This record gives sequence, C-alpha cells and structure tokens, in this order.
Amino acid sequence: MKGKKKKHSMALFMAELLIIVVVGLGIFIYAKVNENLRARNSASENQTSTAAANEADANANGDAAAENSGVDDDSKMTGYTNLVLVGIDTREGNLHYANSDTMIICSINNDTKQVRLVSLYRDTLLNIGSLDDENAVNFNKCNAAYAVGSAKQMLQMMNKNLDMNLHDYVVVDFSAVAKLAEDLGGIDVDLTYEEAVHLNDYCVETAQVTGDTYTPLDIPDEANQWTGTKTFHLNGVQTVAYARIRYTAGNDFKRTQRQRLVIEKLVEKAKSAGFSSVSSIIADVFPLCYTSYSSSDILKLATQVFDYNIDKTSGFPFEHLENDVTVGDNTYDCVVPVTLEQNVKELHAFLFDDENYEPTETVKEYSQNLIDLSGYGEDSIETATKNSVISGSGGEADSVK
Repeated sequence: MKGKKKKHSMALFMAELLIIVVVGLGIFIYAKVNENLRARNSASENQTSTAAANEADANANGDAAAENSGVDDDSKMTGYTNLVLVGIDTREGNLHYANSDTMIICSINNDTKQVRLVSLYRDTLLNIGSLDDENAVNFNKCNAAYAVGSAKQMLQMMNKNLDMNLHDYVVVDFSAVAKLAEDLGGIDVDLTYEEAVHLNDYCVETAQVTGDTYTPLDIPDEANQWTGTKTFHLNGVQTVAYARIRYTAGNDFKRTQRQRLVIEKLVEKAKSAGFSSVSSIIADVFPLCYTSYSSSDILKLATQVFDYNIDKTSGFPFEHLENDVTVGDNTYDCVVPVTLEQNVKELHAFLFDDENYEPTETVKEYSQNLIDLSGYGEDSIETATKNSVISGSGGEADSVK
C-alpha cells in the first residue's frame, strides 16, 4: 500500500518528466484529445486500440514484483522521482519479451527540477532473478530480464541489483523514436567520418523497419577527405540510426552516450516547439509505446511541463571490466561491475547526491557472487575502465576512458 500511495501522490511529477524525455509530448496531447473525445462521446471509453491495449497490459504488469522493501524508507530517495526508458530490440512491433538493449534510468529532483540520466549497459552481468521466485539467483546479461519476464522482471532486476525502487517505465522501439524525432523536425548532430558512414549503413534497415524515408548523408568516399566533425541535420530515420551505432571506438558504451545525447537534443526541440507544434504525435507516437502510466495519471498533467533540465548523464557500471564469465553451463561475453557494491554507492551519489550510501545486504551478496564468478574484486578497481561524466544539458555525451 505504501508504494501505491507514493506512486499516486507523485503522479504529476512522474508524468511531467515522462513528457520531456522521449515520448511524453505525445502522451500529453493524446490525453487532452482523449478528454475531449470522452466529453463528446462517453462510449469512446470502450473503444480498443493499440494504446489502450498497452495501457491495460501495463496495469496488469503492475509494480508488485518491483517493490523493494530494502530501500523503501531511504530518506535521500524520497525527494526524487524515477522511471526507466526502455528500447526494445524488436522489428515486429511487439514490445514484450525481447532484449531490452536500452535501459535508461531517469531521475528528477523534485525541488530543483534537475534531471539525471544513467544508462544500464545491456551486457552487464547481474542477477536477473525469476518472477516465480524473488530470491532466485540467476546471473545473466541484464538485457535478458525483459526478454524472459517483460517489464516486471526488468524492474525487479534493476531494483534488487541497484538498490532502486523503480515502478514506472516507457518502452519504445525504432518506430516510436523515429516518429517523435520526425514530428519535432529532426535534430542537429556533430558526426565523425566513421559515424557518418555507419549512420548511412544503419539507415537501410531502420527505414525498412519503420517504413519511413531518408536521404543518405552526402559524405566523401575516403576518410582522408574529412577532418574533425561535421554537423548534419538528421530526420527521424537518421536519428534512430545514429542512436544504434556501436561499431566505433567505445562500442556499446559509446552507443549509450549517443542515445542520451539524442534525448537531450529531443528535449531541446520539444521545449522550443511548444504543444501546438506536436499534435501529430497523437497518432504517431502514443500507440507505439508501452508504458505503466494510465490515462487517468496523464490527465493530471499541469500545463507547466518544461521547467526541467538535464543536469548530468552517465553509464552504469561506472567502473567495469569486460571478459568471458562462465555461469553454470553458459559462458557470457559481458561487462562486470568492479565491484557491484562500489558501483551502487557511486550510483546513489550520482543520482541522489548521497555520498554516504550503504548498499543493502542483497547488493553485497550479489557483489560477492560476481567476484566469485569473475575473479574481479576490489583489487581490480584500479585497472577497471572508468566513465567520466559531464554536467549541463545539450553538451557532448560523457565519455568512457
């Protein structure tokens, strides 16, 4: 009951953050139009649609499995609202039971209105657990949790491994992000030659999946004809393609930075565009999303929704090593937190300015499990790859070094 009460009392802040981070504009406009439709025709409540089906399934998927009593009374976290943005690796439009290759924790300070984004690297070795047994130990790549247990198991995995208390989420695929970027008029991005080449390559499949069009970037045939970075205006297909690039220095770590930069760019466009310029998102974006938010929550939205600013972004784990790790009969090429306990401390400092956070016994247990499985303990921290973070909205994404 406590989790439910807290969720409803903070619904306004949650929904406002949702708006400025990827898909909320469409939901807001949908809610307003849906309100008008109900006024004209009360029978519309019974109409079925993709959006309505997603909402019903989201309610059924609930937050029961996501409850985390270990951090329920954490005083630092009470001043923040958190949700997860999820990108699914699917080409068929089914937003369930696929690898969640993008998982971004969005945390808003309810007093300062500052937003911080943290990407959970998809190949991070964590205990993905089981919906049938909340105490199950099942170490795997973390993106597999959504594939086997949809949003419930993903939230459970994140809460138990990261000492979070996440309940709300927005799930999108290529089409939703492409439509949003297109409706907002595209974004301007500085590209290296290597990124421009890969972007053109990724556009081919992205256009096929979304059914949208694009014009290939006009770039030279040889890298020696290009110096530094060049600014390009990207449409919807190209924006998705840019966010998919991982075959450059930094691999998937760099890709998560591109994804967070896309969010920052879209936020900038949305804040300058205003509501009247995004009405097409009603039909384009909302039916393509799967979210825990009900229409009743959305209808509570206030008109002032653009007071938030992205303060910092980074990736998790902050310190990590990559290697093959054998778990039972399986061997995973994965990212290992070094150590999980230390990284969870840093996560709470980053998101909640809690410099003295003490991880729960559950996290300490999982941390020791990972040390036993990988051999990477506290003595490996000095050799681990470290993330550097950047403050301020609209800048370059943070780097991995």
